[in-house]
Amino acid sequence: MPSSVQLIDGEIVLRPFRFPDSLLLYEAVRESLKELKPWMSWATEAYTEITAKEYITIARARWEEHTFYAFAITRREDILGACTLSSIHPIYRFCNLGYWVRTSCHGQGLAGRAAKLVARFAFEEVGLIRVEIVVGVGNQASIRVAEKIGAHNEGVLLNRMVVGKSIYDAHMYSLLPSDFGLIARL
Repeated sequence: MPSSVQLIDGEIVLRPFRFPDSLLLYEAVRESLKELKPWMSWATEAYTEITAKEYITIARARWEEHTFYAFAITRREDILGACTLSSIHPIYRFCNLGYWVRTSCHGQGLAGRAAKLVARFAFEEVGLIRVEIVVGVGNQASIRVAEKIGAHNEGVLLNRMVVGKSIYDAHMYSLLPSDFGLIARL
């Protein structure tokens, strides 16, 4: 059951989203909409608490299917953002790692701490051998996070991202089990 999973780094706890989180998730997204909209297709003016509830429902179901892992970044009971493992490839054993932190919590290192915890989870619990961080060219905040956590910069991929109706080139970063002192295993 996903509700028993907790990843802890000091005062922040990453855990699966719970149904009662919908209002707090909605508030965090609405606070951060200006920063999220250029890079996240789901971040629109139409985002409501119902949208948050639907996301939590889908995220929990996909966790059970082992196809998507969505962690709430929390401090006490506050939702500070999210960190996810998506596009999990069952044959080649890699995935995308995404992260965002609410605007009022920027500059605290939370996204990097969360990304490292979730990447380790991907290697130790999901059995992946590679985690990719795909960042749209121009998304300086996410680029800084990837660089601060020591992700490998593998270059710019052309036409790699679609956000809404916009096509972006994207920086490709990766994390490997060896970055955490682990051995990749099949």
